[in-house]
Amino acid sequence: ALTDACPLCSGLTREAHRKEVEQVYLRCSAGSVEWMYPTGALIVNVRPNTFPSSQQHLTLCIKPLRDSSGANIYLEKTGELQLLVRDGDRGPRQVHCFDFTQRGLFVEATPQQDISRRNTGFQYELTSRCVGSDLHAQSAPCRPCSDTEVLLAVCTSDFVVRGSIQNVTHQPEQQESAIHLHVSRLYRQKSRVFRPAPAGGGWRGHVTTLLECGVKPGRGDFLFTGHIHFGEAHLGCAPRFKDFQRMYKDAEERGLNPCEMGTE
Repeated sequence: ALTDACPLCSGLTREAHRKEVEQVYLRCSAGSVEWMYPTGALIVNVRPNTFPSSQQHLTLCIKPLRDSSGANIYLEKTGELQLLVRDGDRGPRQVHCFDFTQRGLFVEATPQQDISRRNTGFQYELTSRCVGSDLHAQSAPCRPCSDTEVLLAVCTSDFVVRGSIQNVTHQPEQQESAIHLHVSRLYRQKSRVFRPAPAGGGWRGHVTTLLECGVKPGRGDFLFTGHIHFGEAHLGCAPRFKDFQRMYKDAEERGLNPCEMGTE
């Protein structure tokens, strides 16, 4: 059976017959697919109702569910198959992003010697951001942002907060670091990544960045920006707050700010 857990539409359930190829259409811009006891193959088509068919520059990202097994996942492109996720891969759950041009995903069950329960699944997101806007896809992800990039990030990010770094924990198996924040000012957040602190006085939450960036706890206030990806906050630009105040004031005096926000 298949379940599309996309929050904008009702669930989809379908029986996957042995050694047959089934067509599945997903009508939401984000969600998840889980295939229990996979046999045969599925062609998964993402055709969301929330994006106009004429819209260009869309990006589709998929992330395998934890312990997903029993099938290989391919990207179907002009009649050719490109392997994205190999059955049995126990490495970090890597996110795969590619330009969305009405392409499909081909999920092929692998032969099994037993009848134990296996689930193949993945989360997916369709966004209007290009692949290069994601921190993990930048050619130099650890370099500081320029003044122009910071000012643009303030206008376009899923979250914009002022806060300090409380702790940093490293996750070598995921090649990521989690930066735990105390937030004193919440300018914007797309979802509830940052929640009120238990003792009151601000918010708490964490953002992730690449392990290779070598982030360490530091004193002082920063302006943290970034995007929400599969329910997790990924760090974008993060200048010291006093540096942001300077660059914002300079741009404001020249009439070059792309948007307005409080800087106190």
